[in-house]
Amino acid sequence: QVQLVESGGGLVQAGGSLRLSCAGAGISIVNNDVSWYRQAPGKQRELVAKINGGGATSYADSVKGRFTISRDDAVNSVYLQMNNLKPEDTATYSCQAFKFGFGSRWGQGTQVIVSS
Repeated sequence: QVQLVESGGGLVQAGGSLRLSCAGAGISIVNNDVSWYRQAPGKQRELVAKINGGGATSYADSVKGRFTISRDDAVNSVYLQMNNLKPEDTATYSCQAFKFGFGSRWGQGTQVIVSS
């Protein structure tokens, strides 16, 4: 059962930008902690960025200064703006929403490919 829907992935050249979206599908992600994860082939999944219900953000060191996570509760969505993309950013990006009492909800992911 898909509860989060990611979009915005694609193929981009190094140095380019993409904006990923994560929308609640039949669920509200307002006041949830929402995180973006990524997993490259043959590698472990890693946490990229997180925004809590109050809007506080945190980032992996590898993306600080290049990626920005934001949310728009009016449209039940969280975004990941990715600038100055590098080939090592190539991965499947997934969002996770967490709220006490509701547990973790995941999307199916969107693929990002950065060519050199």
